[in-house]
Amino acid sequence: MKPTDPRVRHYTDDQIRTLIAEVHERGKKFGLVWPSATTDRTLDGRVLVRFNTAPVTTLLNLLNLLLDAERDNDDPCVS
Repeated sequence: MKPTDPRVRHYTDDQIRTLIAEVHERGKKFGLVWPSATTDRTLDGRVLVRFNTAPVTTLLNLLNLLLDAERDNDDPCVS
C-alpha cells in the first residue's frame, strides 16, 4: 500500500491505535518491539504513526508482513 492511497484517510486515531496494538502483539514472537509507537499528528488528512512519523501505510504494510510470516510458520507443509 502506498502512502498516497486514499483509503488511509478513513482510519481514525482509535483504529490506528488498535492496529499498533496488533503489530505489538504479533511482532513479539519475532522479536520486534516498538514500545514507543503511537499515533502522531494528521497531515493532509492522513494520520501519521510515530515510527519516526511514518504514514499509516507503513504500519499496514508491516502488519501484512507479520501476518504472512505467521502463516508461513503455521503451515505444516512448509519445511
